Amino acid sequence: MTRLLLLAAAFLVGLATGLLGAFVQANRLVTAWPWGQLVIPWGAALMLLLLLALIRGGAWLLRSRLGAWSVLTGWLVGTIVMLTQSPSGDLALAGGARQWAYLLGGVILGSAAATFPVLESQSHLR
Repeated sequence: MTRLLLLAAAFLVGLATGLLGAFVQANRLVTAWPWGQLVIPWGAALMLLLLLALIRGGAWLLRSRLGAWSVLTGWLVGTIVMLTQSPSGDLALAGGARQWAYLLGGVILGSAAATFPVLESQSHLR
């Protein structure tokens, strides 16, 4: 019962991250240089780092890859919800290069982080 509650909590954390990430990933810093503008997409980088930390945290919390996959699944569901068009015609995630990098980066890096094995503490070996 406790394991199911932890899995549900991990899913909800991933879901909230996906919903929040749809808005935060759009933040960027634009600086003017003599040769043009430099755009730093700090929002997407921040959300991807947060996603990776939460995925590994889910694996650590449940001591299983299932916890990591639960967080990633929640993130995917939240992100897909934000990809759909609202009744008013608005999109939280549009089709720009930054959004595609966020989506594909989240899927690729998140899947890689979820497949890493969970390392147990070495204290039980002594």
